[in-house]
Amino acid sequence: MILLELLIGFLKVGCFAFGGAYAAIPLIRDIVLSYGWLDEEMLTYMIAVSESTPGPIMVNLATYVGSSQAGLAGALTATLAVVLPSFIIILLVTALLKTVLKNQYVQAVLRGLKPGMIGIILATGIAMICRNGIVIKETVQIRPLLLTSMLSAVYFGSRKIRKGGLSPIQLICLAAAAGIAVYGL
Repeated sequence: MILLELLIGFLKVGCFAFGGAYAAIPLIRDIVLSYGWLDEEMLTYMIAVSESTPGPIMVNLATYVGSSQAGLAGALTATLAVVLPSFIIILLVTALLKTVLKNQYVQAVLRGLKPGMIGIILATGIAMICRNGIVIKETVQIRPLLLTSMLSAVYFGSRKIRKGGLSPIQLICLAAAAGIAVYGL
């Protein structure tokens, strides 16, 4: 019976929670308190814990509540119930996008958005480098400049040597190792 209650309760959260996790907290609160799964104080603590742990708040809360009520089966049921509506919606949108993406007007919009997105990402990267790395208090820092130059050279050099270049995971691991070598030693 508790598994069915968890399924129904968190399906409601998954179906009707729009606007992100913070907008969903009142709905989660109403459902959790109406079923008596947690009291107000414990819910407040769990919201704080869910915010500070990796992953979406709704999923973290659902997993905890399910686990506290019915163990592993409850955690799996509540987590699946809160995620399932979004998953189905994304599948439907993806199926519809395949046909929409063939439209010439949609293609024109996407071609226009790509350079804008590249510019935003590049501007963010440059701002992060200038504010937090290479230029500190009007002084150019050598280590971050060398590290950035080396990683850029490796990235673009690997694209010349190998067809696809380095994968993002390989580049992140290389950057981590280089950061440890430059700053840790």
